[in-house]
Amino acid sequence: MATLKDDLCTQGFELIETHISWVFVGKTEVFKVKRPVNLGFLDFSTVEKRHSACLAEVQLNSRLAPDVYRSVVPVTRDAHGAHSLSGEGSTVDWAVRMRRLREEDRADVRLEEGKLGIEDVRRLARHVADFHAHASSDAETRRHGEVDAIRRNVVENFEQTLDSIHHYLSPAQAEEVKAWQLAELDDVTRFSARTRADRIRDGHGDLRLEHVYFGRTGDISIIDCIEFNERFRYADVCADVAFLSMDFAWHGHVDLAEHLLAHYAWESDDYDLYSVVNFYESYRAFVRGKISALLADDAEVSADARQRARRDARRYFVLSLAFERPPLETPRVVAVGGSIASGKSTVARYTGELLAAPVISTDRTRKRLAGRVPSDSMRSRPWSGEYSEGATRRVYEEVLRRADVVVRSGRPVVLDASFRSSESRCAAHGVAERLGVPFTFVECKAPRELCLERLERRERSGTHDSDARSDLLDSFEARYEPIAEPPPWDCLRVDTSLPVDRNRRLVAEALAREPSWQSPT
Repeated sequence: MATLKDDLCTQGFELIETHISWVFVGKTEVFKVKRPVNLGFLDFSTVEKRHSACLAEVQLNSRLAPDVYRSVVPVTRDAHGAHSLSGEGSTVDWAVRMRRLREEDRADVRLEEGKLGIEDVRRLARHVADFHAHASSDAETRRHGEVDAIRRNVVENFEQTLDSIHHYLSPAQAEEVKAWQLAELDDVTRFSARTRADRIRDGHGDLRLEHVYFGRTGDISIIDCIEFNERFRYADVCADVAFLSMDFAWHGHVDLAEHLLAHYAWESDDYDLYSVVNFYESYRAFVRGKISALLADDAEVSADARQRARRDARRYFVLSLAFERPPLETPRVVAVGGSIASGKSTVARYTGELLAAPVISTDRTRKRLAGRVPSDSMRSRPWSGEYSEGATRRVYEEVLRRADVVVRSGRPVVLDASFRSSESRCAAHGVAERLGVPFTFVECKAPRELCLERLERRERSGTHDSDARSDLLDSFEARYEPIAEPPPWDCLRVDTSLPVDRNRRLVAEALAREPSWQSPT
């Protein structure tokens, strides 16, 4: 196929080689030709199989990049033996025709240039969460979320790198990765719970930064989903998100990796992803190491490409090993409470940003448990229905269960709730105490007039997650149990009538101090 590459390059295309494709980049369009390879997990060995794969690629990528993938076109050869795209002569192969996207809009390029920040990560998390929410999930898809199916993929990775892994890891390191990943799969309960929670979807399968483009008008396009093997695309949504978080870590931005996970959990209400995310990050890094090792051993690829692949393989395999270890922040529990409209959600949000930690809200948890979306109103007679004592107790139990899952993954967590009773505050402290991590309680205060003003604004907007309104303030304050004595944990009081930047610094300073396990008052 060297003639095909040479002919198209002489027509002004730049060639990019991967382990499975030749990508010909023009000024306004891109054409992708499948390489005639059979790697076991994919088979492009015949023209017919490559044609089917091209058709599938256009169809599947229309989900996340509908205006990028245009058509499948023939690769032709004329009477003189020259190849072209949709030209004269007989059809000898097929190519996917795409609109060329701006390289400067690509996520990894923006990251390298310092132009990709937390707000971009938040938008990306929301975009992916929405995609997963609407992605199909049938019996066949869900089957790939069971441990036996996952183990098949994991074992295949180790088998396919058996002859090459020693170039990148020591025997002890290679055995450690293998033993750890397989041991994770021995805990069948965690993975089965993901299937029962309907978290197995027809996803993307190769969700990396180089496949994400941030358009100038605020749109996001994600290209290059897996089309050649459904078992790599049918998976836990966490397997998709972990590919992105792993990629952020590979690029040296573990902070953004954690922000991505936190925002995805918030948008999807999927905090149980933290029960499996370390496994999937390690798994995804090993997959990329395997792909790079395959490219490094490919004699048809240029020497420069093979050298880069060898460097990448080493980094990916080492990263796969590293995900067994704790991530960016020390695990801890921060509970943010206070009266209604005291500003606790704002404080919880920037506390989560400071720690790159997920925020778990009772308002959103209550509505999810009731089968509603956060914007739905569930207002009823005060302290009844979904806001009865029994219902509220169940909400707090679920919030604390989720917090336990996050902390066990080696990460901090922020809880956003009123914590109006001493019992609820002690229960939150109990999670931290049981897991042996620091606990901080942040109590938010604000003048009554400001709380009423905030509640009235909330009523006018009608879009707040909380259903609390001004007519509830008196009865809520009557039921709020103040922190009368120094509790056996760090306690910080924040006056939210003061500037946000001032309070943010106050919280940051408090979290930076060594935990005293005793109130500073």
